[in-house]
Amino acid sequence: MNIKRTDTDALNATITIEIEKADYHHQVDNVLATHRKTANIPGFRKGHVPASLINKKYRIPVLVEEINKLTQSQLNKFITSEKMNLLGNPLPKAQEDIDWDQDNFTFEFEVGLAPEFDVDVKAKKAITQYEIKTDDKTINDQIDRIREQYGKLIAKKEVEEGNEVTGVFRNDDEEINSDATFSTSKIKGKTNLKKFVGAKVGDSLELKTKGLFNDDHDLMNFLKVEHDKAHGLEIPVTFEITEVNEREKAELNQEFFDKLFGKDVIKSAEELVEKLREDAGKQFAQQTDQKLLTDVTESLIENTKFDLPADFLKRWIASNGENQLTEEEAAAEYERSEKGLRYQLIESNIVKNNEELQLKFEDLQEYSRKMIRLQMAQYGHTGATDEEVDGVVARIMSNQEEVKRMSEQLQNEKMLDFFKANAKLKKKELTYEDFIKEAYEA
Repeated sequence: MNIKRTDTDALNATITIEIEKADYHHQVDNVLATHRKTANIPGFRKGHVPASLINKKYRIPVLVEEINKLTQSQLNKFITSEKMNLLGNPLPKAQEDIDWDQDNFTFEFEVGLAPEFDVDVKAKKAITQYEIKTDDKTINDQIDRIREQYGKLIAKKEVEEGNEVTGVFRNDDEEINSDATFSTSKIKGKTNLKKFVGAKVGDSLELKTKGLFNDDHDLMNFLKVEHDKAHGLEIPVTFEITEVNEREKAELNQEFFDKLFGKDVIKSAEELVEKLREDAGKQFAQQTDQKLLTDVTESLIENTKFDLPADFLKRWIASNGENQLTEEEAAAEYERSEKGLRYQLIESNIVKNNEELQLKFEDLQEYSRKMIRLQMAQYGHTGATDEEVDGVVARIMSNQEEVKRMSEQLQNEKMLDFFKANAKLKKKELTYEDFIKEAYEA
């Protein structure tokens, strides 16, 4: 057997495998001998079928199967021994009408090679690292919302400013007949608010949808109309009031604190503020970290230049799925997946050159232990023994899907820490509302 590699260019190569009769005939003869012992052919006793008949009936299928197995085995060994970094899988070159009666065979496989490139994590333009301020107003607004949520409703006969109103929106032409409950604080403008204040249960108000609420998305929710239709909707509606309630806020007392966090975890309004500030900080950190990871990823893809064996990858995509794709479909799929492939290569490059980023089995075990303890604590089980935790970890480690998921989480955390320490960043502190506007609505 002879195997050789011929480079077409830096990103494409052909692997040629030449197979001689000596490479396969013993295995083919052994399989045919087994068939002769077990074949059930009418007119012959089992184990006494003539070898010529067995050869005629089975030789070609056996030969094809054994040569395919030999070819794949040797192809994989060659790729491993040559340390070839491939993209996709080898594609066999088409051959017309192989003569299986000959002794020697030659097969060619096209391969796409991963590019060689360097990664500079420090981009010329600094990337914004957001820090969200947990200011007093944000915390106090959150406390007010929670107090309202846990407060009690007091039925009213007449609408006052700040009340919750329940009723039915109607417009026969638009087939709108929708129940809705909302606070008068959502109503936009003094003119609209005056129509509600002083109205009684049973009254029917004549309203216009344009400029009715502070947020057009409320029209979508309260009138049950589609998102695109809600924006700029300008139709008359009636609103029949069926219920009016005043929401009395819950008192800041021990009963309220216990409902929120469990018995005696929080014992004062000051402790509540600090607890909410801490929780908000953790939640905000998750969002800012995800934004940072996304922005660094985009920057690396944009600034790390290298070519890909695009034509090969499109052919591989076309033939790789359950159903054969057309040339156009494969090209479209390649366009959708190219950025993801580029980042995979960039990340692999960074991990290869930074040992602290390489996942070890012990790291994954320890990370699993930490995650399990956090999950147990969320359900009130804070005193789990090492034996209990290790038992859960062992079950996780035996599940390939769970191991893959945990590995990806841990790798993302390691990459995030690496970028924080090595990327060119500029910190920016702002409120949560300003963060949402700047990071996602720009």
